[in-house]
Amino acid sequence: MNELKPKLLSVMKTYSKEQFIKDIIAGVIVAIIALPLSIALALASGVSPMMGIYTAIVAGFVAGLFSGSRIQVTGPTAALATLVASVAMKHGINGLAVTTVLAGIILIIMGVCKLGNLIKFIPYTITTGFTAGIAVMIFIGQIASFFGISTAGYKGQMIEPIDKIKALIECRATFNPMALLVGVVSLIILIVWPHINKRIPNSLIAVVIASIAVKALGLDTGDNKVETIGSLYEITTKFPSFVMPEFDLALIKTLLPDAVTMAVLAGIVSLLSCVVSDGVAGSRHRSNAELVAQGLGNIAVGFFGGIPGTGAIARTTANIKNGGRTPIATMVHAVVLAIMLAFLVPFAKLIPMPTIAAMLFMVAYNMSGLREIIKTLKRAPKSDITLLIVTLVISLWLGLMQAVGFGLVLASLLFMKRMADVTDITCWTYADDYHSVQEENENYEEDSDTENISLKVVPKHTLVFEVNGPLFFGAADKINGIALNIEEDILILRMRSVPAMDATALRTLENVFDTCKKNNTALIFSHVNMQPYSVMEKSGFVNKVGKDKFCKNIDEALKLAESLEQEYHQKRKNKKA
Repeated sequence: MNELKPKLLSVMKTYSKEQFIKDIIAGVIVAIIALPLSIALALASGVSPMMGIYTAIVAGFVAGLFSGSRIQVTGPTAALATLVASVAMKHGINGLAVTTVLAGIILIIMGVCKLGNLIKFIPYTITTGFTAGIAVMIFIGQIASFFGISTAGYKGQMIEPIDKIKALIECRATFNPMALLVGVVSLIILIVWPHINKRIPNSLIAVVIASIAVKALGLDTGDNKVETIGSLYEITTKFPSFVMPEFDLALIKTLLPDAVTMAVLAGIVSLLSCVVSDGVAGSRHRSNAELVAQGLGNIAVGFFGGIPGTGAIARTTANIKNGGRTPIATMVHAVVLAIMLAFLVPFAKLIPMPTIAAMLFMVAYNMSGLREIIKTLKRAPKSDITLLIVTLVISLWLGLMQAVGFGLVLASLLFMKRMADVTDITCWTYADDYHSVQEENENYEEDSDTENISLKVVPKHTLVFEVNGPLFFGAADKINGIALNIEEDILILRMRSVPAMDATALRTLENVFDTCKKNNTALIFSHVNMQPYSVMEKSGFVNKVGKDKFCKNIDEALKLAESLEQEYHQKRKNKKA
Protein backbone atom coordinates (compact mmCIF):
# COMPACT_ATOMS: atom_id res chain seq x y z
CA MET A 1 0.00 0.00 0.00
CA ASN A 2 3.05 2.27 0.19
CA GLU A 3 2.67 2.85 -3.56
CA LEU A 4 -0.62 4.68 -2.88
CA LYS A 5 0.70 6.68 0.07
CA PRO A 6 0.61 10.46 -0.58
CA LYS A 7 4.01 12.13 -0.56
CA LEU A 8 2.70 14.74 1.89
CA LEU A 9 2.67 12.11 4.65
CA SER A 10 6.28 11.24 3.93
CA VAL A 11 7.75 14.72 3.68
CA MET A 12 6.08 16.03 6.84
CA LYS A 13 8.32 13.80 8.95
CA THR A 14 11.32 15.99 8.20
CA TYR A 15 9.53 19.24 7.30
CA SER A 16 11.23 22.44 8.45
CA LYS A 17 10.41 26.11 8.87
CA GLU A 18 12.94 27.02 6.19
CA GLN A 19 11.28 24.70 3.66
CA PHE A 20 7.86 26.08 4.59
CA ILE A 21 9.02 29.59 3.66
CA LYS A 22 10.43 28.33 0.37
CA ASP A 23 7.16 26.49 -0.39
CA ILE A 24 5.13 29.64 0.26
CA ILE A 25 7.34 31.72 -2.06
CA ALA A 26 7.20 29.04 -4.77
CA GLY A 27 3.41 28.71 -4.39
CA VAL A 28 2.88 32.47 -4.80
CA ILE A 29 5.07 32.66 -7.91
CA VAL A 30 3.44 29.61 -9.50
CA ALA A 31 -0.01 31.11 -8.82
CA ILE A 32 1.00 34.31 -10.64
CA ILE A 33 2.08 32.19 -13.61
CA ALA A 34 -0.99 29.95 -13.42
CA LEU A 35 -3.64 32.70 -13.45
CA PRO A 36 -3.26 33.90 -17.06
CA LEU A 37 -2.42 30.38 -18.25
CA SER A 38 -5.56 28.93 -16.64
CA ILE A 39 -7.69 31.57 -18.36
CA ALA A 40 -5.98 30.96 -21.70
CA LEU A 41 -6.30 27.18 -21.51
CA ALA A 42 -9.97 27.42 -20.57
CA LEU A 43 -10.57 29.58 -23.65
CA ALA A 44 -8.59 27.09 -25.75
CA SER A 45 -10.96 24.43 -24.41
CA GLY A 46 -13.97 26.39 -25.59
CA VAL A 47 -15.33 27.13 -22.11
CA SER A 48 -15.58 30.12 -19.75
CA PRO A 49 -12.27 31.46 -18.40
CA MET A 50 -13.66 31.04 -14.88
CA MET A 51 -13.69 27.26 -15.36
CA GLY A 52 -9.94 27.28 -15.92
CA ILE A 53 -9.36 29.21 -12.71
CA TYR A 54 -11.69 26.88 -10.79
CA THR A 55 -9.72 23.91 -12.08
CA ALA A 56 -6.40 25.37 -10.95
CA ILE A 57 -7.83 26.03 -7.48
CA VAL A 58 -9.78 22.83 -6.87
CA ALA A 59 -7.66 20.27 -8.73
CA GLY A 60 -4.47 22.04 -7.65
CA PHE A 61 -5.35 21.71 -3.96
CA VAL A 62 -6.93 18.23 -3.96
CA ALA A 63 -4.35 16.62 -6.25
CA GLY A 64 -1.56 18.28 -4.29
CA LEU A 65 -2.96 16.96 -1.02
CA PHE A 66 -2.94 13.35 -2.25
CA SER A 67 -0.12 13.62 -4.81
CA GLY A 68 2.44 10.88 -5.30
CA SER A 69 4.97 13.57 -6.20
CA ARG A 70 6.69 16.12 -3.99
CA ILE A 71 6.54 18.87 -6.59
CA GLN A 72 3.76 18.20 -9.10
CA VAL A 73 1.45 21.16 -9.81
CA THR A 74 -1.96 20.25 -11.21
CA GLY A 75 -4.26 22.42 -13.28
CA PRO A 76 -5.74 22.87 -16.75
CA THR A 77 -3.27 21.89 -19.48
CA ALA A 78 -3.09 22.04 -23.24
CA ALA A 79 -3.02 18.23 -23.47
CA LEU A 80 -6.77 17.95 -22.87
CA ALA A 81 -7.88 21.23 -24.46
CA THR A 82 -9.07 19.80 -27.77
CA LEU A 83 -10.82 16.86 -26.14
CA VAL A 84 -12.55 19.14 -23.62
CA ALA A 85 -13.68 21.45 -26.43
CA SER A 86 -15.11 18.51 -28.36
CA VAL A 87 -17.03 17.11 -25.35
CA ALA A 88 -18.34 20.55 -24.34
CA MET A 89 -19.53 21.30 -27.86
CA LYS A 90 -21.26 17.94 -28.30
CA HIS A 91 -22.72 17.40 -24.81
CA GLY A 92 -22.67 20.79 -23.09
CA ILE A 93 -21.21 21.78 -19.73
CA ASN A 94 -23.17 19.08 -17.87
CA GLY A 95 -21.81 16.43 -20.23
CA LEU A 96 -18.30 17.77 -19.63
CA ALA A 97 -18.79 17.59 -15.84
CA VAL A 98 -20.03 13.99 -16.06
CA THR A 99 -17.10 13.04 -18.31
CA THR A 100 -14.64 14.65 -15.90
CA VAL A 101 -16.05 12.74 -12.92
CA LEU A 102 -15.99 9.46 -14.86
CA ALA A 103 -12.41 10.12 -15.93
CA GLY A 104 -11.51 10.74 -12.28
CA ILE A 105 -13.02 7.42 -11.24
CA ILE A 106 -11.13 5.62 -14.02
CA LEU A 107 -7.87 7.26 -12.91
CA ILE A 108 -8.41 6.04 -9.36
CA ILE A 109 -9.08 2.51 -10.63
CA MET A 110 -5.89 2.70 -12.72
CA GLY A 111 -3.92 3.73 -9.64
CA VAL A 112 -5.42 1.07 -7.36
CA CYS A 113 -4.74 -1.57 -10.05
CA LYS A 114 -1.12 -0.34 -10.15
CA LEU A 115 -1.16 0.63 -13.82
CA GLY A 116 1.08 3.63 -13.20
CA ASN A 117 4.20 1.63 -14.00
CA LEU A 118 2.89 0.90 -17.50
CA ILE A 119 3.91 4.41 -18.59
CA LYS A 120 7.39 3.03 -19.28
CA PHE A 121 5.95 0.80 -22.00
CA ILE A 122 4.76 3.76 -24.08
CA PRO A 123 7.55 4.58 -26.55
CA TYR A 124 8.99 8.07 -26.55
CA THR A 125 8.09 8.48 -30.24
CA ILE A 126 4.38 7.92 -29.47
CA THR A 127 4.28 10.54 -26.71
CA THR A 128 6.21 12.93 -28.95
CA GLY A 129 3.82 12.28 -31.84
CA PHE A 130 0.52 12.80 -30.04
CA THR A 131 1.91 15.73 -28.01
CA ALA A 132 2.94 17.40 -31.25
CA GLY A 133 -0.55 16.66 -32.58
CA ILE A 134 -2.10 18.45 -29.60
CA ALA A 135 0.24 21.40 -30.18
CA VAL A 136 -0.84 21.66 -33.82
CA MET A 137 -4.53 21.56 -32.81
CA ILE A 138 -4.02 24.36 -30.28
CA PHE A 139 -2.11 26.45 -32.82
CA ILE A 140 -4.82 26.06 -35.45
CA GLY A 141 -7.52 26.82 -32.89
CA GLN A 142 -5.93 30.19 -31.98
CA ILE A 143 -5.27 31.55 -35.46
CA ALA A 144 -8.70 33.21 -35.61
CA SER A 145 -8.16 35.13 -32.36
CA PHE A 146 -4.60 36.11 -33.31
CA PHE A 147 -5.70 37.59 -36.65
CA GLY A 148 -9.00 38.95 -35.33
CA ILE A 149 -11.02 36.74 -37.69
CA SER A 150 -14.66 36.32 -36.66
CA THR A 151 -15.96 32.80 -37.30
CA ALA A 152 -19.41 33.51 -35.84
CA GLY A 153 -20.97 33.31 -39.29
CA TYR A 154 -19.46 29.92 -40.09
CA LYS A 155 -22.24 27.38 -40.49
CA GLY A 156 -20.34 24.19 -39.69
CA GLN A 157 -19.12 22.88 -36.34
CA MET A 158 -15.47 23.68 -35.62
CA ILE A 159 -14.39 20.55 -33.75
CA GLU A 160 -11.77 18.95 -35.97
CA PRO A 161 -8.68 20.87 -37.17
CA ILE A 162 -9.82 20.63 -40.79
CA ASP A 163 -13.15 22.27 -39.85
CA LYS A 164 -11.31 25.14 -38.20
CA ILE A 165 -9.13 25.63 -41.26
CA LYS A 166 -12.23 25.72 -43.50
CA ALA A 167 -13.81 28.31 -41.20
CA LEU A 168 -10.69 30.48 -41.36
CA ILE A 169 -10.72 30.39 -45.15
CA GLU A 170 -14.42 31.17 -45.45
CA CYS A 171 -14.29 34.00 -42.86
CA ARG A 172 -10.96 35.52 -43.97
CA ALA A 173 -12.72 38.76 -45.01
CA THR A 174 -13.26 39.62 -41.31
CA PHE A 175 -9.50 39.87 -40.70
CA ASN A 176 -8.68 42.66 -38.21
CA PRO A 177 -5.22 44.29 -38.66
CA MET A 178 -5.31 45.91 -35.21
CA ALA A 179 -5.90 42.52 -33.58
CA LEU A 180 -2.91 41.16 -35.49
CA LEU A 181 -0.79 44.08 -34.28
CA VAL A 182 -1.73 43.41 -30.65
CA GLY A 183 -1.05 39.70 -31.14
CA VAL A 184 2.38 40.27 -32.71
CA VAL A 185 3.44 42.71 -29.98
CA SER A 186 2.28 40.25 -27.31
CA LEU A 187 4.19 37.43 -28.99
CA ILE A 188 7.36 39.52 -29.15
CA ILE A 189 7.07 40.30 -25.42
CA LEU A 190 6.58 36.62 -24.62
CA ILE A 191 9.69 35.68 -26.58
CA VAL A 192 11.99 38.54 -25.57
CA TRP A 193 11.08 39.16 -21.91
CA PRO A 194 12.70 35.98 -20.47
CA HIS A 195 16.03 37.28 -21.82
CA ILE A 196 15.50 40.53 -19.90
CA ASN A 197 14.11 39.26 -16.58
CA LYS A 198 13.49 35.65 -15.66
CA ARG A 199 11.92 36.31 -12.28
CA ILE A 200 8.77 38.06 -13.51
CA PRO A 201 6.64 35.75 -15.72
CA ASN A 202 6.59 36.80 -19.37
CA SER A 203 2.87 35.99 -19.61
CA LEU A 204 2.10 38.49 -16.85
CA ILE A 205 4.09 41.24 -18.57
CA ALA A 206 2.42 40.54 -21.93
CA VAL A 207 -1.05 40.59 -20.39
CA VAL A 208 -0.47 43.84 -18.49
CA ILE A 209 1.13 45.75 -21.38
CA ALA A 210 -1.38 44.56 -23.99
CA SER A 211 -4.39 45.25 -21.75
CA ILE A 212 -3.23 48.78 -20.90
CA ALA A 213 -2.38 49.55 -24.54
CA VAL A 214 -5.72 48.35 -25.90
CA LYS A 215 -7.66 50.30 -23.28
CA ALA A 216 -5.55 53.47 -23.50
CA LEU A 217 -5.63 53.60 -27.31
CA GLY A 218 -9.33 52.83 -27.49
CA LEU A 219 -8.78 49.68 -29.54
CA ASP A 220 -11.58 47.89 -27.67
CA THR A 221 -14.18 50.01 -29.53
CA GLY A 222 -14.84 51.10 -33.10
CA ASP A 223 -14.80 49.35 -36.45
CA ASN A 224 -11.51 47.56 -35.87
CA LYS A 225 -12.41 46.57 -32.33
CA VAL A 226 -9.99 44.21 -30.63
CA GLU A 227 -11.99 41.62 -28.72
CA THR A 228 -11.19 41.18 -25.05
CA ILE A 229 -12.16 38.46 -22.59
CA GLY A 230 -14.76 40.79 -21.06
CA SER A 231 -16.44 41.43 -24.41
CA LEU A 232 -16.95 37.72 -25.01
CA TYR A 233 -17.22 36.08 -21.59
CA GLU A 234 -18.61 36.79 -18.14
CA ILE A 235 -15.99 37.40 -15.47
CA THR A 236 -17.01 37.02 -11.82
CA THR A 237 -15.38 36.91 -8.40
CA LYS A 238 -17.46 33.97 -7.25
CA PHE A 239 -15.60 31.13 -5.57
CA PRO A 240 -16.10 27.59 -6.87
CA SER A 241 -19.37 26.21 -5.54
CA PHE A 242 -20.70 22.66 -5.41
CA VAL A 243 -22.85 21.74 -8.41
CA MET A 244 -24.25 18.24 -8.80
CA PRO A 245 -24.00 17.11 -12.44
CA GLU A 246 -27.07 15.40 -13.89
CA PHE A 247 -26.03 11.77 -14.18
CA ASP A 248 -28.04 9.63 -16.54
CA LEU A 249 -27.30 6.01 -17.50
CA ALA A 250 -27.75 6.67 -21.22
CA LEU A 251 -25.51 9.75 -20.98
CA ILE A 252 -22.86 7.81 -19.07
CA LYS A 253 -22.79 5.12 -21.79
CA THR A 254 -22.43 7.83 -24.43
CA LEU A 255 -19.65 9.65 -22.59
CA LEU A 256 -17.70 6.61 -21.38
CA PRO A 257 -15.35 6.42 -24.43
CA ASP A 258 -14.48 10.10 -24.01
CA ALA A 259 -13.97 9.55 -20.27
CA VAL A 260 -11.57 6.67 -20.94
CA THR A 261 -9.65 8.81 -23.43
CA MET A 262 -9.55 11.68 -20.96
CA ALA A 263 -8.33 9.44 -18.13
CA VAL A 264 -5.61 7.78 -20.21
CA LEU A 265 -4.32 11.09 -21.56
CA ALA A 266 -4.46 12.73 -18.12
CA GLY A 267 -2.56 9.79 -16.65
CA ILE A 268 0.10 9.81 -19.37
CA VAL A 269 0.62 13.58 -19.22
CA SER A 270 0.69 13.67 -15.41
CA LEU A 271 3.18 10.81 -15.12
CA LEU A 272 5.37 12.26 -17.86
CA SER A 273 5.38 15.52 -15.93
CA CYS A 274 6.45 13.59 -12.82
CA VAL A 275 9.29 11.90 -14.70
CA VAL A 276 10.55 15.21 -16.11
CA SER A 277 10.29 17.01 -12.77
CA ASP A 278 12.01 14.15 -10.93
CA GLY A 279 14.96 14.57 -13.28
CA VAL A 280 15.15 18.30 -12.50
CA ALA A 281 14.63 18.09 -8.73
CA GLY A 282 16.32 14.76 -8.07
CA SER A 283 13.20 13.33 -6.46
CA ARG A 284 11.21 10.14 -7.03
CA HIS A 285 7.46 10.01 -7.44
CA ARG A 286 4.92 7.25 -6.70
CA SER A 287 3.15 6.75 -9.99
CA ASN A 288 0.11 4.89 -8.68
CA ALA A 289 -0.46 7.40 -5.88
CA GLU A 290 -0.24 10.17 -8.48
CA LEU A 291 -2.93 8.52 -10.61
CA VAL A 292 -5.22 8.31 -7.57
CA ALA A 293 -4.49 11.97 -6.74
CA GLN A 294 -5.30 13.06 -10.29
CA GLY A 295 -8.50 11.02 -10.11
CA LEU A 296 -9.59 12.65 -6.86
CA GLY A 297 -8.70 16.07 -8.24
CA ASN A 298 -10.79 15.56 -11.36
CA ILE A 299 -13.77 14.20 -9.44
CA ALA A 300 -13.67 17.33 -7.27
CA VAL A 301 -13.38 19.52 -10.36
CA GLY A 302 -16.43 17.85 -11.87
CA PHE A 303 -18.49 18.86 -8.83
CA PHE A 304 -17.10 22.40 -8.63
CA GLY A 305 -17.59 23.66 -12.17
CA GLY A 306 -14.12 23.19 -13.62
CA ILE A 307 -12.56 21.33 -16.52
CA PRO A 308 -10.27 18.27 -16.39
CA GLY A 309 -6.80 18.88 -15.01
CA THR A 310 -3.46 17.12 -15.24
CA GLY A 311 0.03 17.57 -13.94
CA ALA A 312 1.46 20.67 -15.64
CA ILE A 313 5.13 20.50 -16.64
CA ALA A 314 5.61 24.28 -17.01
CA ARG A 315 4.11 25.12 -13.62
CA THR A 316 5.84 22.19 -11.96
CA THR A 317 9.21 23.32 -13.35
CA ALA A 318 8.54 26.86 -12.08
CA ASN A 319 7.73 25.38 -8.68
CA ILE A 320 11.07 23.56 -8.60
CA LYS A 321 13.11 26.56 -9.75
CA ASN A 322 11.59 28.75 -7.02
CA GLY A 323 12.35 26.34 -4.17
CA GLY A 324 9.17 24.28 -3.91
CA ARG A 325 10.01 20.79 -2.69
CA THR A 326 6.82 19.51 -1.03
CA PRO A 327 3.10 19.32 -1.88
CA ILE A 328 2.62 22.30 0.45
CA ALA A 329 3.83 24.56 -2.39
CA THR A 330 1.15 23.17 -4.72
CA MET A 331 -1.56 23.70 -2.13
CA VAL A 332 -0.31 27.23 -1.42
CA HIS A 333 -0.53 27.96 -5.16
CA ALA A 334 -4.21 26.93 -5.08
CA VAL A 335 -4.96 29.09 -2.03
CA VAL A 336 -3.20 32.11 -3.55
CA LEU A 337 -5.21 31.64 -6.76
CA ALA A 338 -8.39 31.71 -4.68
CA ILE A 339 -7.29 35.02 -3.15
CA MET A 340 -6.40 36.40 -6.59
CA LEU A 341 -9.85 35.34 -7.79
CA ALA A 342 -11.39 37.90 -5.45
CA PHE A 343 -9.03 40.79 -6.19
CA LEU A 344 -7.34 40.40 -9.59
CA VAL A 345 -9.64 38.32 -11.79
CA PRO A 346 -12.01 41.27 -12.49
CA PHE A 347 -9.13 42.88 -14.38
CA ALA A 348 -8.94 39.76 -16.59
CA LYS A 349 -11.84 41.07 -18.66
CA LEU A 350 -9.41 43.66 -20.11
CA ILE A 351 -7.06 41.01 -21.55
CA PRO A 352 -7.15 41.10 -25.40
CA MET A 353 -7.97 37.84 -27.16
CA PRO A 354 -4.93 38.17 -29.50
CA THR A 355 -2.74 38.18 -26.38
CA ILE A 356 -4.40 34.98 -25.20
CA ALA A 357 -3.76 33.51 -28.65
CA ALA A 358 -0.09 34.56 -28.48
CA MET A 359 0.25 32.86 -25.08
CA LEU A 360 -1.26 29.68 -26.47
CA PHE A 361 1.05 29.84 -29.48
CA MET A 362 3.94 29.75 -27.01
CA VAL A 363 2.31 26.88 -25.11
CA ALA A 364 1.87 24.98 -28.40
CA TYR A 365 5.48 25.58 -29.40
CA ASN A 366 6.87 24.53 -26.01
CA MET A 367 4.83 21.33 -25.91
CA SER A 368 5.42 20.44 -29.57
CA GLY A 369 8.97 19.29 -28.89
CA LEU A 370 9.99 20.65 -32.30
CA ARG A 371 13.70 20.30 -31.58
CA GLU A 372 13.25 16.72 -30.42
CA ILE A 373 11.20 15.92 -33.53
CA ILE A 374 13.92 17.34 -35.79
CA LYS A 375 16.56 15.37 -33.87
CA THR A 376 14.48 12.20 -34.21
CA LEU A 377 14.00 12.72 -37.94
CA LYS A 378 17.75 13.14 -38.39
CA ARG A 379 19.10 10.38 -36.14
CA ALA A 380 16.44 7.80 -35.31
CA PRO A 381 15.85 4.52 -37.18
CA LYS A 382 13.27 4.61 -39.97
CA SER A 383 10.83 2.57 -37.89
CA ASP A 384 10.84 5.18 -35.10
CA ILE A 385 10.42 8.01 -37.59
CA THR A 386 7.47 6.18 -39.14
CA LEU A 387 5.92 5.64 -35.70
CA LEU A 388 6.24 9.34 -34.83
CA ILE A 389 4.75 10.57 -38.10
CA VAL A 390 1.89 8.05 -38.06
CA THR A 391 0.98 8.97 -34.45
CA LEU A 392 1.04 12.68 -35.32
CA VAL A 393 -1.12 12.26 -38.43
CA ILE A 394 -3.68 10.00 -36.72
CA SER A 395 -3.97 12.37 -33.74
CA LEU A 396 -4.96 15.13 -36.16
CA TRP A 397 -7.11 12.95 -38.38
CA LEU A 398 -8.90 10.51 -36.07
CA GLY A 399 -8.23 11.66 -32.50
CA LEU A 400 -5.78 11.38 -29.63
CA MET A 401 -6.90 8.04 -28.20
CA GLN A 402 -6.85 6.47 -31.63
CA ALA A 403 -3.34 7.85 -32.12
CA VAL A 404 -2.11 6.34 -28.84
CA GLY A 405 -3.85 3.00 -29.52
CA PHE A 406 -2.67 2.69 -33.12
CA GLY A 407 0.80 3.87 -32.12
CA LEU A 408 1.09 1.17 -29.44
CA VAL A 409 -0.03 -1.53 -31.89
CA LEU A 410 2.43 -0.33 -34.53
CA ALA A 411 5.22 -0.05 -31.94
CA SER A 412 4.52 -3.61 -30.77
CA LEU A 413 4.67 -4.93 -34.34
CA LEU A 414 7.92 -3.08 -35.02
CA PHE A 415 9.38 -4.39 -31.76
CA MET A 416 8.44 -7.97 -32.64
CA LYS A 417 10.02 -7.57 -36.08
CA ARG A 418 13.22 -6.30 -34.50
CA MET A 419 13.28 -9.21 -32.07
CA ALA A 420 12.61 -11.65 -34.91
CA ASP A 421 15.44 -10.09 -36.92
CA VAL A 422 17.97 -10.48 -34.10
CA THR A 423 16.94 -14.08 -33.40
CA ASP A 424 19.34 -16.32 -35.27
CA ILE A 425 20.01 -20.05 -35.51
CA THR A 426 23.38 -21.10 -36.91
CA CYS A 427 25.13 -24.40 -37.25
CA TRP A 428 28.67 -24.75 -36.01
CA THR A 429 31.13 -24.52 -38.88
CA TYR A 430 33.31 -27.57 -39.47
CA ALA A 431 36.38 -27.93 -41.68
CA ASP A 432 35.90 -29.72 -45.02
CA ASP A 433 32.16 -29.85 -44.66
CA TYR A 434 32.29 -31.67 -41.29
CA HIS A 435 34.07 -34.84 -42.57
CA SER A 436 37.65 -33.90 -41.77
CA VAL A 437 36.46 -32.63 -38.37
CA GLN A 438 35.01 -36.02 -37.61
CA GLU A 439 38.31 -37.63 -38.56
CA GLU A 440 40.46 -35.15 -36.61
CA ASN A 441 37.99 -35.02 -33.71
CA GLU A 442 38.03 -31.21 -33.42
CA ASN A 443 35.80 -28.26 -34.22
CA TYR A 444 37.22 -25.52 -36.48
CA GLU A 445 35.77 -22.04 -36.64
CA GLU A 446 36.02 -20.53 -40.15
CA ASP A 447 33.78 -17.50 -39.59
CA SER A 448 35.24 -15.15 -36.98
CA ASP A 449 31.88 -13.38 -36.65
CA THR A 450 30.13 -16.40 -35.15
CA GLU A 451 30.14 -17.25 -31.46
CA ASN A 452 31.24 -20.88 -32.04
CA ILE A 453 33.99 -22.14 -29.79
CA SER A 454 36.97 -23.21 -31.86
CA LEU A 455 38.82 -26.47 -31.23
CA LYS A 456 35.91 -28.08 -29.34
CA VAL A 457 35.85 -31.86 -29.54
CA VAL A 458 32.67 -32.85 -31.38
CA PRO A 459 31.69 -36.53 -31.48
CA LYS A 460 31.10 -38.29 -34.78
CA HIS A 461 27.68 -37.92 -36.46
CA THR A 462 26.82 -34.91 -34.27
CA LEU A 463 25.59 -31.44 -35.25
CA VAL A 464 25.55 -28.42 -32.94
CA PHE A 465 23.23 -25.45 -33.56
CA GLU A 466 23.56 -22.11 -31.74
CA VAL A 467 20.22 -20.40 -30.99
CA ASN A 468 20.56 -16.67 -30.33
CA GLY A 469 17.81 -14.27 -29.26
CA PRO A 470 14.29 -14.65 -27.88
CA LEU A 471 12.18 -17.48 -29.29
CA PHE A 472 8.61 -16.28 -29.85
CA PHE A 473 5.95 -16.56 -32.52
CA GLY A 474 7.68 -13.96 -34.69
CA ALA A 475 10.88 -15.99 -34.86
CA ALA A 476 9.62 -19.56 -34.38
CA ASP A 477 9.76 -20.35 -38.10
CA LYS A 478 13.56 -20.02 -38.02
CA ILE A 479 13.86 -23.20 -35.97
CA ASN A 480 11.15 -25.16 -37.75
CA GLY A 481 13.27 -26.80 -40.44
CA ILE A 482 16.33 -27.75 -38.39
CA ALA A 483 15.59 -31.48 -38.10
CA LEU A 484 13.96 -32.06 -41.50
CA ASN A 485 17.06 -32.99 -43.52
CA ILE A 486 19.52 -33.98 -40.81
CA GLU A 487 21.50 -37.10 -41.64
CA GLU A 488 23.41 -37.19 -38.36
CA ASP A 489 22.69 -39.23 -35.25
CA ILE A 490 22.84 -36.45 -32.63
CA LEU A 491 21.41 -32.92 -32.71
CA ILE A 492 22.48 -30.45 -30.01
CA LEU A 493 20.59 -27.16 -29.55
CA ARG A 494 22.73 -24.71 -27.61
CA MET A 495 20.33 -22.17 -26.03
CA ARG A 496 22.56 -20.12 -23.73
CA SER A 497 21.61 -16.94 -25.64
CA VAL A 498 17.83 -17.50 -25.50
CA PRO A 499 16.45 -15.32 -22.67
CA ALA A 500 12.78 -16.18 -23.21
CA MET A 501 10.36 -18.20 -25.30
CA ASP A 502 6.61 -18.46 -25.78
CA ALA A 503 4.05 -21.19 -26.50
CA THR A 504 4.47 -20.90 -30.29
CA ALA A 505 8.21 -21.49 -30.03
CA LEU A 506 7.56 -24.41 -27.67
CA ARG A 507 5.21 -25.94 -30.21
CA THR A 508 7.92 -25.58 -32.85
CA LEU A 509 10.45 -27.35 -30.61
CA GLU A 510 7.93 -30.14 -30.10
CA ASN A 511 7.76 -30.54 -33.87
CA VAL A 512 11.56 -30.67 -34.02
CA PHE A 513 11.59 -33.37 -31.34
CA ASP A 514 8.91 -35.40 -33.13
CA THR A 515 10.94 -35.23 -36.34
CA CYS A 516 14.10 -36.28 -34.54
CA LYS A 517 12.29 -39.17 -32.88
CA LYS A 518 10.90 -40.29 -36.22
CA ASN A 519 14.39 -40.22 -37.73
CA ASN A 520 16.02 -41.88 -34.72
CA THR A 521 18.06 -38.75 -33.98
CA ALA A 522 18.87 -37.87 -30.38
CA LEU A 523 17.90 -34.32 -29.41
CA ILE A 524 20.04 -32.71 -26.68
CA PHE A 525 19.59 -29.24 -25.16
CA SER A 526 22.53 -27.27 -23.81
CA HIS A 527 22.39 -24.38 -21.31
CA VAL A 528 18.63 -23.71 -21.31
CA ASN A 529 17.94 -20.56 -19.28
CA MET A 530 15.42 -20.34 -16.47
CA GLN A 531 12.40 -18.89 -18.32
CA PRO A 532 12.56 -21.22 -21.36
CA TYR A 533 13.16 -24.23 -19.10
CA SER A 534 10.17 -23.26 -16.95
CA VAL A 535 7.95 -23.10 -20.04
CA MET A 536 9.22 -26.50 -21.23
CA GLU A 537 8.84 -28.11 -17.82
CA LYS A 538 5.32 -26.77 -17.21
CA SER A 539 4.12 -28.10 -20.56
CA GLY A 540 5.63 -31.57 -19.96
CA PHE A 541 8.15 -31.16 -22.79
CA VAL A 542 11.12 -31.79 -20.46
CA ASN A 543 9.74 -35.16 -19.42
CA LYS A 544 8.85 -35.94 -23.02
CA VAL A 545 12.43 -35.36 -24.18
CA GLY A 546 13.94 -36.68 -20.97
CA LYS A 547 15.53 -34.64 -18.19
CA ASP A 548 18.84 -36.34 -18.90
CA LYS A 549 18.85 -34.66 -22.33
CA PHE A 550 19.04 -31.17 -20.75
CA CYS A 551 22.67 -30.35 -20.01
CA LYS A 552 24.11 -27.47 -18.01
CA ASN A 553 26.69 -26.48 -20.63
CA ILE A 554 28.07 -27.43 -24.03
CA ASP A 555 30.86 -29.58 -22.63
CA GLU A 556 28.35 -31.74 -20.77
CA ALA A 557 26.17 -31.91 -23.89
CA LEU A 558 29.11 -33.05 -26.06
CA LYS A 559 30.00 -35.78 -23.53
CA LEU A 560 26.39 -36.98 -23.56
CA ALA A 561 26.42 -36.97 -27.35
CA GLU A 562 29.58 -39.08 -27.36
CA SER A 563 27.98 -41.63 -25.03
CA LEU A 564 24.81 -41.84 -27.15
CA GLU A 565 26.44 -41.77 -30.59
CA GLN A 566 26.94 -45.52 -30.97
CA GLU A 567 23.40 -46.35 -29.78
CA TYR A 568 21.65 -43.89 -32.12
CA HIS A 569 23.98 -44.65 -35.02
CA GLN A 570 22.96 -48.30 -34.78
CA LYS A 571 19.25 -47.33 -34.64
CA ARG A 572 19.58 -45.28 -37.82
CA LYS A 573 21.46 -48.10 -39.58
CA ASN A 574 18.76 -50.58 -38.60
CA LYS A 575 16.05 -48.23 -39.88
CA LYS A 576 17.77 -47.85 -43.24
CA ALA A 577 18.27 -51.60 -43.47
